[in-house]
Amino acid sequence: MIGDMQTAALVARDGSIDWMCLPHFDSPAAFAALLGDEQNGHWWIRPAAGSIRATRRRYRPETLILECEWDTPEGTVRVIDFMPPRTGVPHLVRIVEGVSGSVRMSTALRLRFDYGNVVPWIHRSGTEVVAVAGPDSVWLSSPVPMEGHNFMHDSTFTVSAGQRIPFVMTWHPSHTEESDHLDAEKALSRTERFWREWVEKCAYEGDYRDAVVRSLITLKALTYRPTGGIVAAPTTSLPEDIGGVRNWDYRYCWLRDATITLEALMRSGYTDEAHAWREWLVRAVAGEPQHMQIMYGVRGERRLSEWEADWLPGYESSRPVRIGNAAVGQYQLDVYGEVMDALDLARRSGLHSGEHVWGLQRSLVNYLEWCWDEPDEGLWEVRGPRQHFVHSKVMAWVAADRAVRMIEEFGKEGPLERWRSLRDTIHAEVCEYGYDARRNTFTQYYGSQELDAALLLIPEVGFLPYDDPRVVGTIEAIRDDLMVDGFVLRYRTDREDVADKLPGDEGAFLACSFWMANALLSIGREKEARDLFERLLALRNDLGLLAEEYDPRTGRQVGNFPQAFSHVPL
Repeated sequence: MIGDMQTAALVARDGSIDWMCLPHFDSPAAFAALLGDEQNGHWWIRPAAGSIRATRRRYRPETLILECEWDTPEGTVRVIDFMPPRTGVPHLVRIVEGVSGSVRMSTALRLRFDYGNVVPWIHRSGTEVVAVAGPDSVWLSSPVPMEGHNFMHDSTFTVSAGQRIPFVMTWHPSHTEESDHLDAEKALSRTERFWREWVEKCAYEGDYRDAVVRSLITLKALTYRPTGGIVAAPTTSLPEDIGGVRNWDYRYCWLRDATITLEALMRSGYTDEAHAWREWLVRAVAGEPQHMQIMYGVRGERRLSEWEADWLPGYESSRPVRIGNAAVGQYQLDVYGEVMDALDLARRSGLHSGEHVWGLQRSLVNYLEWCWDEPDEGLWEVRGPRQHFVHSKVMAWVAADRAVRMIEEFGKEGPLERWRSLRDTIHAEVCEYGYDARRNTFTQYYGSQELDAALLLIPEVGFLPYDDPRVVGTIEAIRDDLMVDGFVLRYRTDREDVADKLPGDEGAFLACSFWMANALLSIGREKEARDLFERLLALRNDLGLLAEEYDPRTGRQVGNFPQAFSHVPL
């Protein structure tokens, strides 16, 4: 992934950019080959002969600047890909650098707007190639002349040792004039300086600094800079089950990410980003509490209607390709706890707020008093019947608990005794109906025999301590039942009792496996915890990136990529 904190592009190992939405994360893709083929839009730069896969690739240390190198019989060539942090329109920069010898190179550009569905009208403006369709225009500037045929533009050229050839692609609205030309080399220096200065703020100096820094850079790159919202991933419909239907659009901001994202940023020294995320959160959920959604657009949009791009065959024939996310209309009780916990954490971390924030919190808890005992769709957005999910009830308890603590510890005004009573009532019900005394474990939902990895968060949010026998029993039960080939499933999809009624399987959810490592460490099983954590690190690709899940059956990552919900718990 490369990006400018407003959108991102995915670069394949063969030097092809196969996914990019313009101008923002949630805009239609101009390169969509990732979910189809080359006819749906891509841009490659690579040697004209020999292996098309890069010999090696890396990020420049502590940056989001990608370097791919090819060793060929004629010599070695490097392609440097990056997107400068933007102040105006987005730019995608590719610099071809001769390392040794003299290498014949090939480049081919197919722009397809609207998720690979619209072939633009292309013309020349001086030395630039200009593509226009509807609201979009893309300008490609390079000293390499491009020839058009078969609805694409391509070229071959030679790069020698010490030579650097830039390509700059710029998007702007089709009704506006061309933007100023970008100097590729100056933009490279500026981009490298930006990322290294940002990383200097990282407070973590432990054993896993490289992995932590790469995850923090990834989270920063998934932040929509104008508002502070963080998208779950820059992609849509990368399948959780190859060839199946578990394909979702993750280019939006989930409220439940608030707590763990704030915690990760705060612990790592990034208070500015945490403040921006808190402010996005407060703006997004403004309004009547019964209308609070589980997710919003990067600017706080509420309407994220789901539809299918039926002209795209999907990643490895995994259909449908979904745009938008129908889960936006689900009722998920846990988000009230997530929001209250996030705001409580922000307050304890020194992010002071006005009375309007406490007014929002009061409104949420007042509403929660009336709705907490209703069934919901739960943390995992299951597309089956509503249930009394245990994790959801625990998070309702969190909401009441954080409200009580704000009154007790920070002197806020509110109905203290009433909210204490609410907190105690929820706690007692969960322990009575959500706990299986025979097996000494909490269950996925009331009356269920199934388990859920989200139960690992029960002690993490303070519902019960880690040394409580019921917590230890739950951790052990999840380890025994949901761990497959050393990694943790969210829940079982192969049994009648499970709440998820969609066909097909899924891989091990990486966040759940990180939760398990944390839980094992917290009950004194350090070797098990460290072994699991290092197994998870080994799953990262060669650039240190993680998708949503890992499929032990095929030994590959699956789901949208890269996934914030995997990098945050890391």
